[in-house]
Amino acid sequence: MIPREILKKVKRIEIQTRGLVNDVFSGEYHSVFKGRGMEFAEVREYQIGDDIRSIDWNVSARMGHPYVKVFEEERELTVMLLVDVSSSGNFGTVQQMKGEIAIEICALLAFSAIKNNDKVGLIIFTDQIEKFVPPKKGKSHVLRVLRELLYHKPQGRGTDIAMALEYLSRVTTRRAVTFLVSDFISENYQKALQIANKRHDLIAITVTDPREVELPNVGFIELEDAETGEIVLFDTGDPAIRNAFVSQTSRIKAERDKLLRMMNVDTIDVRTDVSYVEPLIRFFRMRAKRFR
Repeated sequence: MIPREILKKVKRIEIQTRGLVNDVFSGEYHSVFKGRGMEFAEVREYQIGDDIRSIDWNVSARMGHPYVKVFEEERELTVMLLVDVSSSGNFGTVQQMKGEIAIEICALLAFSAIKNNDKVGLIIFTDQIEKFVPPKKGKSHVLRVLRELLYHKPQGRGTDIAMALEYLSRVTTRRAVTFLVSDFISENYQKALQIANKRHDLIAITVTDPREVELPNVGFIELEDAETGEIVLFDTGDPAIRNAFVSQTSRIKAERDKLLRMMNVDTIDVRTDVSYVEPLIRFFRMRAKRFR
């Protein structure tokens, strides 16, 4: 039995994201993500300017004058959400945890997908595969995906992106638009990323909190690694320590960004202290320009 508070959260997120989908993302989504190809629609009489290669010779012979085949873009897509629910997602120093923002983004993408009659699937992962929901259509299915994300209690603490991508390749044989939502605190996923990006249209969504980028000057603080449990004491009053922290986090981000660029993986960077709507809009518009 799903608790009442979870159902309330589902309803709140549904209302919030439905407005964004209707007002902002519906047309953007449709223009960016193309179908798998062309499918046969009908046969009609030949008109001046039609490509002669599209003539249906069998129908033309029966009817006594030329007919052509008409094809339409096959719009139906499969959208897969790969969502990192490791312990580091339970961190946030502004209004929301990283994991809460990740869920809202997934809801927005899922409702955009079903509005365009696409299928939506879900893989929840930590350092193990936590849950797989096969792709389906419809609002009731998307609400189930949202409930799973809100209600799921992770068994693992760490993050294994390589394992999640390898699992995606096993359970999803057809090409899918795949959103990998994580803080990317993981290692050795380059090969799996390369393979997955060749099979699928892979988009990396990184969720970061400002305190993971720089430390405030508040004296001595203890920081615990949510995934390993390691506790480190920092003297944030020391400028050298604060600068070293910034340098390290900047280097990690630069290396990750470089890897994703090399693999031709599109990225969306989201922070907990800034609305995720603008980064998503920029992504959609950037993709739309590319396909014009």
